[in-house]
Amino acid sequence: MGCTSCATGANGQPKGCKNNGTCGTDGCNKLTVFDWLSNMQLPANMEPFNAVEVRFKNGRKEFFQNPENLTLSIGDVIATEASPGHDIGIVTLTGELVRVQMKKKKIPVNLETLLKIYRKASQKDIDIWQGVRDKEADVQKRSREIAIRHGLQMKISDVEFQGDASKVIFYYTAEERVDFRELIKEFARTFNTRIEMKQVGFRQEAARLGGIGSCGRELCCSTWLTDFRSVNTSAARYQQLSLNPQKLAGQCGKLKCCLNYELDTYLEALESFPNTETKLQTEKGYATCQKIDIFKGLLWYAYEKEFMNWHELTAEKANEIIELNKKGKKPIALEEFIVEVPKAEKEPYSNVVGQDSLTRFDQPKQKGKKRRNKSRNKGKVEATAGNVPKNNPTNKSSKKPRNQNRNRKPKKNE
Repeated sequence: MGCTSCATGANGQPKGCKNNGTCGTDGCNKLTVFDWLSNMQLPANMEPFNAVEVRFKNGRKEFFQNPENLTLSIGDVIATEASPGHDIGIVTLTGELVRVQMKKKKIPVNLETLLKIYRKASQKDIDIWQGVRDKEADVQKRSREIAIRHGLQMKISDVEFQGDASKVIFYYTAEERVDFRELIKEFARTFNTRIEMKQVGFRQEAARLGGIGSCGRELCCSTWLTDFRSVNTSAARYQQLSLNPQKLAGQCGKLKCCLNYELDTYLEALESFPNTETKLQTEKGYATCQKIDIFKGLLWYAYEKEFMNWHELTAEKANEIIELNKKGKKPIALEEFIVEVPKAEKEPYSNVVGQDSLTRFDQPKQKGKKRRNKSRNKGKVEATAGNVPKNNPTNKSSKKPRNQNRNRKPKKNE
């Protein structure tokens, strides 16, 4: 997704163009559309579609008409019509693909209803635009302090200045309706500009802020996911997942979008399984389903009076018993339909290297010293015993007491 200026630098660290998705190649934006018609010419006597797609901050995209027939290409910074004043954006798509995108987003393909493009942005326009964007972080901090002082149950997640600094858009999230009339008045006095409040959902807020999911990767909504489909708890039930809200919820507090990724595969696999609420009728009694394994195609049934004993059946055998019950027949017991699958023999584990002991480095130091002293004394004794002849009667004990001659009196001759 990164452009050349966002490539990896020294020591594997990203360089980063620090433009937050506003670089010239537009490669940092997750909503970038590849213009596969750029190298193709239009048929004869056909005029090009006179509209362009323009992107603003946070992936916000709008379509504008080009009444002046300006020569525009992807990455150009332009001044567009706004209410009031003008706004600064970047061209992301031109040509016939703009018509396709408008149809995809269900926007009427009528150039007269679209806003206009004034001109290509001058250096003065770009300086004003960059100046107000640098102030967004400070404005967001001050706006949060004001909202807390008013005691409003809302969270201001992002701030966006218009290109000519004539208007500020505050994006906020709230669980209930918020009366921010007094808040807007104080914002207007503090920031001396026109104020607009926009409420966004918790999923949109997570997509704007980004983060790392439980899988260890960046959030899908902030990298490549462009639409938010509804996620129900039934998706977790079909996939045999525990209904734990702490594990199923993402950083936005809602159910994870990835629960829908493999749902179709699970639903297709469950078509060959019998209904888990259907009871199996046998002469031994009724059996109810306790557990299923979609990957292995197995089901576990237990008799109503023996819930501790589970019987493993394949999906084919369970369907076979259900068909017999529909015909009014009852098998003797479930044990007749159990198929013993030969298990692959696992090679016994052998500690070849001998490094699996967690306490192999936990030997106390005192034992090591004693062993060294014993080995030294043993070497001295062997050396002393080697100098004494074998037939010497004094070779009974090579070790003499230390204090043997300490109390002996010296002789006169000495």
